[in-house]
Amino acid sequence: MKKCIELAKLAQGQTSPNPLVGCVILDKNDKIIATGYHHKCGENHAERDALLKLKNNEAEGGTLIVNLEPCSHFGKTPPCTDIIIERKIKKVVIGMHDVNPIVDGIKKLTSAGIEVVDNVMENDCKKLNEVFIKNQLEHKTFVAIKTATTLDGKIATSTGDSKWITSENARNEGKNIRKMYDAILTSSSTVITDNPTMEHKTKIILDRTLKTDFNNANIYKQENIYVFYGENIKCNPSSFSDKINFIKAPEKNGKLDLAFIFNKLYELNIMSVLIEAGGKLCGNALEYADKVYHFIAPKITGDNSCVSAFDFREITKISKCLNFKFDECKTFGEDILLTYYKVS
Repeated sequence: MKKCIELAKLAQGQTSPNPLVGCVILDKNDKIIATGYHHKCGENHAERDALLKLKNNEAEGGTLIVNLEPCSHFGKTPPCTDIIIERKIKKVVIGMHDVNPIVDGIKKLTSAGIEVVDNVMENDCKKLNEVFIKNQLEHKTFVAIKTATTLDGKIATSTGDSKWITSENARNEGKNIRKMYDAILTSSSTVITDNPTMEHKTKIILDRTLKTDFNNANIYKQENIYVFYGENIKCNPSSFSDKINFIKAPEKNGKLDLAFIFNKLYELNIMSVLIEAGGKLCGNALEYADKVYHFIAPKITGDNSCVSAFDFREITKISKCLNFKFDECKTFGEDILLTYYKVS
């Protein structure tokens, strides 16, 4: 099952809205004879990818291991259960049940006389497909935040200087994280202050008053861009650019309504989004965030006027803190990456 998860991760960022799936085939003597994974939405699922590498009788009496319950319905590809049965697999080991209600692969396999062992490394398999699970169960976009701070939680000086808080190794890992998500989202303030490129297939900018430079800012020199702007803007934003998708959004407390924006992203088939922005947007987005990637450099500013990573409110009691649970801690060069989830 660990091998299945490793294989599935090879396609991170490529399979949306489908899940990440890897598959291992063993012969009668429990020797690996084929592996496969789901490369891209619309292409063969992991089980079919692995089985088609074998001759018709090579898998007979063998074991198929897969991190997600095999599909039993026709979609863009035929049901995986059909080819498993056709190839006379004797045993199927499954990491987790598919949360898609139309999938009933286990029933179909057992009805065909195939032994099924399920829920193997279930927690690891669920974590692998946390985006897919939220999409299916809640019909919402998975929201993650990425930030990089000093030990005292600062992302820039009072003048806006932030290059570079973290090491090159950490910044490279940040780029790898970005690739895992359908889209990246940032604020107009970040576009103006940093003029980032943020290379990605889909970019989302929150620009309530349409104050960014749509002609010269680096981020607008790319394709597939969505700009959310305030409902009180009277001008026609399409006059700024015919290459940008402008979307009017309601406002809440003088800011764009994030609930509306994240719901709209799901309607646009953006199944996951990574927020890279300043403290105010990241702070306000914590209410909706599923996951936070927090890079920390071994530096202390000691300056209260520096910009904080999550700067969105004032509280008088510690009991009012938002609570999270740590998931992982990794080292990249001299920096660490803390990954944590919000406690509901």
